[in-house]
Amino acid sequence: MAGTQAQTFATHRKFVPIYHFFASVVLLVNLVWAGWKLGRALLSADHAFTFDLVLGLFLAATLIVMWLYLRLFPLAVQDRLIQLEEQLRMAEVLPDDLKGRVGELKRGQCVALRFASDGELADRVREALDEGLKGEAIKKRIKSWKPDTNRC
Repeated sequence: MAGTQAQTFATHRKFVPIYHFFASVVLLVNLVWAGWKLGRALLSADHAFTFDLVLGLFLAATLIVMWLYLRLFPLAVQDRLIQLEEQLRMAEVLPDDLKGRVGELKRGQCVALRFASDGELADRVREALDEGLKGEAIKKRIKSWKPDTNRC
């Protein structure tokens, strides 16, 4: 990562500004606007309520749901792939007493352990298994951070 800041627990999250900040705000404003228009029509004395207003609210809500799943579905596949990669790495790196316990690790634990260097992986795996640590707790204990720059 020449010329860039080293990845750490504090900097490892990836934000795509146009997705996380622009699209989310536009979709939320659209949902509020559609709800406001429908509410105003329902409360108006001239009965300006139309099917178009209901459809507009449903479409706005559907766009929010689609926006969420556009992120969640690929993340689920990415996590499954990371879990497989980490299981392969652990088969090579871990001492024999831990290799037999790799199957006990949950997907979230494997995803967090990807940031542990080979030198400290055994200690982090042992802690995760023995203490039942979850993702964030595992990442916070990593001393020698192994960056993951191939994420979406």
